[in-house]
Amino acid sequence: MDGAIYGTWKLVSATRLLLATGEKIDAFGKRPSGYLTYTPDGRMIAILTKEGRPKVADMSKASDQERAELFNTMIAYAGTFSLRGDKVTHHVDISWNENWTGSDQLRNVKLEGDKLYITSDPQPSGVDGRPVIAELQWERLR
Repeated sequence: MDGAIYGTWKLVSATRLLLATGEKIDAFGKRPSGYLTYTPDGRMIAILTKEGRPKVADMSKASDQERAELFNTMIAYAGTFSLRGDKVTHHVDISWNENWTGSDQLRNVKLEGDKLYITSDPQPSGVDGRPVIAELQWERLR
């Protein structure tokens, strides 16, 4: 796969597979937004947002609940990456979630033409703690 992963990818879907039931949930709605970029110098950046995020007219007057909702409806981080076979590790330098900053996020990757599929290994959901596999589908930007 090596250099084939380089470029910018647009998010098509973001789902969670509930391991207990096999149910698939649209984690960020039917039409999430997001971009993922991998560069030849080994850098990466990702931002994902849920459809229907609240629009706060004046952030200086946003309530704690509005701010929490904005935080809970996005993922954003950047760092370096290493690719080995069908595994990519994101070495996180900066993140919307400080628990990820300084961490390594291991993902499974599959490339099919202009589609990139990224899945997590089974892990507790950040939403409710249930065991899930996160599944992201990306489409190459041209």
